[in-house]
Amino acid sequence: MKNMYETMLKIREFETKASNLFAEGSIPGFVHLYLGEEAVATGVCQNLNEDDYITSTHRGHGHIVAKGGDLKYMMAELFGRETGYCKGKGGSMHIADATRGILGANGIVGAGHNIAVGAGLSAKYRGTNQVCVCFFGDASTNQGTFHESLNLASIWKLPVIFVCENNLYGISMHQSNHQAIQDVADRAVAYNIPGVIVDGNDVFAVCEASKEAIERARKGQGPTLIECKTYRHRGHFEGDPGSYKLAGEQEEWLKKDPIPRMETYLLENNILSEEEMNSIKQDIKNQIEEAVEFAKDSPLPSLELAVEDIYTDIVEEVR
Repeated sequence: MKNMYETMLKIREFETKASNLFAEGSIPGFVHLYLGEEAVATGVCQNLNEDDYITSTHRGHGHIVAKGGDLKYMMAELFGRETGYCKGKGGSMHIADATRGILGANGIVGAGHNIAVGAGLSAKYRGTNQVCVCFFGDASTNQGTFHESLNLASIWKLPVIFVCENNLYGISMHQSNHQAIQDVADRAVAYNIPGVIVDGNDVFAVCEASKEAIERARKGQGPTLIECKTYRHRGHFEGDPGSYKLAGEQEEWLKKDPIPRMETYLLENNILSEEEMNSIKQDIKNQIEEAVEFAKDSPLPSLELAVEDIYTDIVEEVR
């Protein structure tokens, strides 16, 4: 529980700092924040091993933090610095760390589905006990990649857990305007796999549901579609005022903020004291500030790096 609490706080603090840095012009490009959805990535990744895989989205910072990404390299990537995960060339939407099973955030809607199936197929082919979690939003389930991926994963019983973070909006369009269904989990029936709906702002509920799905996948019983009902506190991207949100909606969801909910539980059950929680918060703030200083002190990529890591030499190796 303490670990999950720390992870959620780490995501919240990282994203809050990223918001401020973007507003002051320190971060180039677009930034899509995970604020409000911390319980999903945290609850799911709590059940993963270090060699398990995840695929992410344009709103991917939370997934990467929860899977164990290094805050310094993440922040450096946001700053476009050479010390970043992708040497400053990927930016906010394209952070990856294959050594931790992070197969990459992705700026293309729905692109992670097929990558996850590939990772699942690889694990099954090699006979490992690995699984792959595919994080995606509700609007991406309208893409053909979603249906192709669930179909293949179901047929081949691949160890893939599809986690839909349903925050009710595809950019500025409410779910009710782009889907004829209310529950994305209903789509699981078409592929004869379990479809589970969970309160995405309850880290314990997410943890329990994903634990069951991950254990099922490890046993060779195939994929599960988990729909986490959640909400993003910010607009689609930083700079988007979110004026399209329904009246009163934001206020109601803020009452269900996952972090205060967990804090109440921890206090009422004497798991952590208020003093201990404050100490954890301060430690995480210090980690974030260190990451920012690391990024600021790092060099910008040289022009020569522009053409590195672009093409593979696999053909030469085969020859």
